[in-house]
Formats: sequence, C-alpha cells, structure tokens
Amino acid sequence: MAKLLIIEDDIVLRDNTAELLELSGFTVVKAANGKEGLKLARTELPDIIVCDIMMPEIDGYEVLHQLSKNKKTRFIPFIFLSAKTEHQDVRKGMNMGADDYITKPFSEDELVSAIKSRLAKAEILNERQGEDYSGIEEQDELRSLNDLKNFFDDYGVEFSYKKDEMIYQEGDHANYIYLISEGAVKSHKLDDQGKELTTGLFKEDDLFGYTSFTHNLPHKETATALKPTKLTAIALHELLAILNDNHKVAIDLIDLLTDDLSNIKEQLLQMAYSSVNKKTARTILQFAEKINRRPEDPIKISRSDLASVAGVATETFIRTLTNFKNDGLIRSEGRNIVVMDLERLKEID
Repeated sequence: MAKLLIIEDDIVLRDNTAELLELSGFTVVKAANGKEGLKLARTELPDIIVCDIMMPEIDGYEVLHQLSKNKKTRFIPFIFLSAKTEHQDVRKGMNMGADDYITKPFSEDELVSAIKSRLAKAEILNERQGEDYSGIEEQDELRSLNDLKNFFDDYGVEFSYKKDEMIYQEGDHANYIYLISEGAVKSHKLDDQGKELTTGLFKEDDLFGYTSFTHNLPHKETATALKPTKLTAIALHELLAILNDNHKVAIDLIDLLTDDLSNIKEQLLQMAYSSVNKKTARTILQFAEKINRRPEDPIKISRSDLASVAGVATETFIRTLTNFKNDGLIRSEGRNIVVMDLERLKEID
C-alpha cells in the first residue's frame, strides 16, 4: 500500500482529499503547512507527495526546492495541487522538477489517476546504491532514438501551449528535455542591442531544451511556440539514468547532437557569406520544412522572425520578399507567405 503525503493549509480540502485517497487504498499522512510537510517528508519518506503552492511560512515551491537538495527525498514523485492555472505558475513548478500538477477544483478520478501514473513512473526512478536507478532495469531495453521518443510518449509529462506562448525563458533551470508531439518551436535570445536572434527551429518529433545531460544548468536561450504546440517532457535525471543503462540510445543521441552542431555551423556560414537572396530563400524553405506538413502550406510567422534567422535586417528581408513575389516564387496571404515555386527557390544563389 503506497504512502502519500498531502501538504495543504485548507483543513477542509486537506481532510476531504485525505479521506477519498484512503478510500482509494492509500495510506495518507497529512501536513497543515510547508514547514510541517518538510519535516514529515524527511521522517516518513512517503512514496509520493501532493502539495499546495500558496501556503503560509513555506510555500510549495520552497518545499520542492528543499526536498530536491536531500538525497533521501529528491526522487520522491511530487505533484503540485493549486488553484493557479496560469502557465507561468505551472512552468515555474515544472522547471523546478515537479512531476505533475493538478488544478483546483479537481475530480476524484483526476487526482487518483495522476497519483497512480506518477507512482508507476517512480518505479523507473527508484534509487539503488546511490545514483543507480534499478527501476529502469525493469523496462524493455531502449535500442534507438525512436525507442527513447516512445519512452517520452509513455512516461512524459504533457504540456500544451498557444501560438507565441513562452515554454521556458533564458535563465530558467533546464530540468526537462522536451519532445514535440504537435506544432513547432523556436529558440531565441536577445543580443546586446536588444534585437531578437532566432537560434533554432524545431518541428514535430524533434527533441529540444537540453543544455547538459549531466548537470542542471540554466537555459541559454528562450523557447516559444510558433503555433499551437503539444509537448511531452521527461526530467533530466531520468534521461541520465536511461543513457547510463542504454548505451545504444546514448550513441544515437550523440549523433543527433553532432548533426545539430553541423547544421548550426552551416547556418552561420550561410549567414556570413551568402547573398541576401540566398539567405532569404533558404530561410523560407527552412521554415516551410519545420512548420508545415507540406512546403506549399502558408508560413504563418512574422517577418522579423524570418529575418532574424536569415541574419539580415527586417527591412532588407521585406524588400527581398517583394522581389520574390514579383518573380512568382512566393505569394502573400495577408501576413502569411506561400511558396509557389519550390524548385526555383532551392536554386537561388
């Protein structure tokens, strides 16, 4: 029987939630605030923790932060329970390493289902002899990058973002690695003059968000959804455990990173030495590949985003687009761009 710690300052909600969880077969330990919750987490070592965010003395964020520093408690599955539904609040908790979140009001089925799924996932993260995760040995061997992506689908935390919504920002700690289930994402940062530079484009089935696979380092750039996007994510320590026990996947991931570096070098060379026409054409094709299922679908993205990837001034980029339009290479549908002659765009030098 799994032991659950619920940390909630609302006595009615705490008692009612504890009762329904006990009826569902859990052993429940209750804490009235974050300070008491920290003490019970360290002494009771529950199998899972459900914690409110806004509480007196110590809030839920600090509870998670303190538990993550303790070797005995840092891998206990942690679910935030909160009335806060804004993505920035959810993102803050998930970036700190929470496993899931449930917003108030919630149904009994929703809560129990979330707890059971996190407990099942925790079997993969069971600690043995320090940093050795025995639970991963119970899984089928992961033999390829595709197997790793299937692992994301089976065990990852799901996120949804609207167009132009921020996923994480520069300086956030990179606790998660993301797989795009649907949509597209751009990474970007500001230069010394405050100009936004697009540093990467990611489409469906792409992995992104990694800064290091061995250390929890801050993100060096910001990531934003280019259109409605769905992601699955796994924690960095989970990925490290997988790579330790599945060397074929580690090699595939190294190959992926090598390809990423090669593409970045090629893009920098194009930005440095290509003509404006070639930069513009290449950028249109790149966005068409990343964002659209078919190249002839409209590219729904701002001219400034396109210009930042091309490495040219927005005004220069717009003038070049006008020339392409006059030559029949593209057409405009309001703010959108439609590729009319894919082969001619590829041949521009």
